[in-house]
Amino acid sequence: MSFEQQRDGVAHCNCGALRRAARRATNFYDAKLAPTGLRLTQFSMLALVYEAAGALTVNEMAARLDLDRTTTGKNLRPLERDGLIQVTPCPTDRRSHQITLTDAGRERLRAGTTLWREAQRAFEAANGGAAALRKTLDGLSIPA
Repeated sequence: MSFEQQRDGVAHCNCGALRRAARRATNFYDAKLAPTGLRLTQFSMLALVYEAAGALTVNEMAARLDLDRTTTGKNLRPLERDGLIQVTPCPTDRRSHQITLTDAGRERLRAGTTLWREAQRAFEAANGGAAALRKTLDGLSIPA
């Protein structure tokens, strides 16, 4: 295969197309959540802690977000700094840390949820196959 053929193939890169779509979707949701001061990643983290009904360890959150522990911890710092979450050693395993929502975090999540639902409706109205798309993306097989 010549260099020209290879270069043209990059325009059809699956990963590149997914990343571009992800950036556009993230920018859209970030703009909708802007009045709360939360970005989509932060909103998602607050929602995961809330859905865990109490506390979630950093490792559990990393696994649910498909992130490494270091990146997860880095993303949690602004939430902790702003008083939206509390990160404390686990009572059963002092090597692990658990995340809990503060009252301020619950309030911010509540405000964000309304805006997130509006964003969901708008996204789905603009992209009729959003449910099918989520199912496809959730089922993607990545070869080893």
